Amino acid sequence: MRKLFPTIMMLIFAFVMIYPFLWMISTSFKQPFEVFEYPFHWISDHPTIKYHENVWTGPASFANYYLNSLKISIISTIGAVFLAAVAAYGFSRIEFKGRDTMFVIYLVAMMIPNQIIFIPKFIMFNAIGIYNTHMALILPGIFTVLGVFMLRQFFIAVPKDISESAMLDGAGHFGIFLRMMLPMAKPSLATFAIIDFSWHWNDFENALIFLLDKKLYTVSLGLQNFVLENTVDYNGMMAAATAGMIPMIIVFLIGQKFIVEGLASSAVKG
Repeated sequence: MRKLFPTIMMLIFAFVMIYPFLWMISTSFKQPFEVFEYPFHWISDHPTIKYHENVWTGPASFANYYLNSLKISIISTIGAVFLAAVAAYGFSRIEFKGRDTMFVIYLVAMMIPNQIIFIPKFIMFNAIGIYNTHMALILPGIFTVLGVFMLRQFFIAVPKDISESAMLDGAGHFGIFLRMMLPMAKPSLATFAIIDFSWHWNDFENALIFLLDKKLYTVSLGLQNFVLENTVDYNGMMAAATAGMIPMIIVFLIGQKFIVEGLASSAVKG
């Protein structure tokens, strides 16, 4: 009985969090006149799948947007996870003069709003010829201060005796990083990968500013096509948003395995 009340409260909070998503899915199968009807009906009296069909087969097909978003998100996430892990290892395990000061200066970049550097990035990207290309989103995306901070905290928590013992056996920093640190850091790497992938998949501002060609549009920009001149295609927008959730769900289902493993057992075993 002591667990009953917390369980009920958690179910209520879970429903509050998932309610907008359920409304989105329900609306995607409704007719336009049913969107704002009162009282609200979860299941439409006239269900239709035409809006989901339009997402993939209509004049503004989401197939190309999907491929663009997957390309940007996957490449950026892989690059960000690898570079963040390398930098985090350097800041936590390699002794050099001014290391901590450099890391603090590096963290200051987290305090700079992204909107402030739009103009410098625009000038620089235009000068090197990557404006209006996917590289304008991928190249900055593989460098992340948050990832370095997260992974550094994990590497610091690993006892130094492990890496020192490996060095006595003849292993270098590169071998220790690949063979010891990365396998132990799977939960942290998976957590950061999920966060980073979701950030790139849902990124709207950078795509809006640095992409002009509609063939290069991402899913977040593709949703704008459902905003018409005088009205909004709510049903089509909800169908498109529902389709846009699928990669996020897949990434979470894949990554949660490693997160659960990290919570269930210690990363360092004697």
